[in-house]
Amino acid sequence: MCQGSLFDAAEPAGPGAGVRRPESPPTREWLDADAWIEFESNWLAGSHSLFEHLVDTVDWRAERRRMYDRVVDVPRLVAFYDEDEVLPRPVAEVKVALCESYRNERAGPLRTVGACLYRSGKDSVAWHGDTIGSRSGADTLVAIVSLGEPRRFLLRPKGGGRVRRFSLGHGDLLVMGGSCQRTWEHSVPKTARVVSPRLSLQFRSAGVR
Repeated sequence: MCQGSLFDAAEPAGPGAGVRRPESPPTREWLDADAWIEFESNWLAGSHSLFEHLVDTVDWRAERRRMYDRVVDVPRLVAFYDEDEVLPRPVAEVKVALCESYRNERAGPLRTVGACLYRSGKDSVAWHGDTIGSRSGADTLVAIVSLGEPRRFLLRPKGGGRVRRFSLGHGDLLVMGGSCQRTWEHSVPKTARVVSPRLSLQFRSAGVR
């Protein structure tokens, strides 16, 4: 069963876009006793028009970061919306749908939204967990909605281990919960293939960046 459009067709941000409502929620896969993931392919309908709208309208920033003894360019464009900031309307409506779906999680409601634009295969993000500012030992919730060209998304136990591989794009949803951000790491590696841009929206619970 599918829900009707989330977005007003009069808006420029992707007429016809909306969340696909399957008859049952995504299957929760436990990575270990405390960490879990859920994956839903093509969760967001009309993702192509939303991708184009956000690429053109978000205030993207190119950041630089110190690495050892030098300052380097961050290999992607970024944007961040704190919980008291106004979201682009389509993103706000996606957030409402996700908050409704995950309202009973111990991590609490989704508060902030980050965005990354991977312009080509040279853009990437290294192994990490989204734990900056989070309470030690607390459950967290991170929901990633991917738009545009699929890219590899890797997940592994912190400190190394068997790598899980996903191809995320075109409205796919990946949710990481429980202790996943503390005990597992994820990355988007570079690729030598010629690829079109990918845009990632990250909806996070309080205290996670």
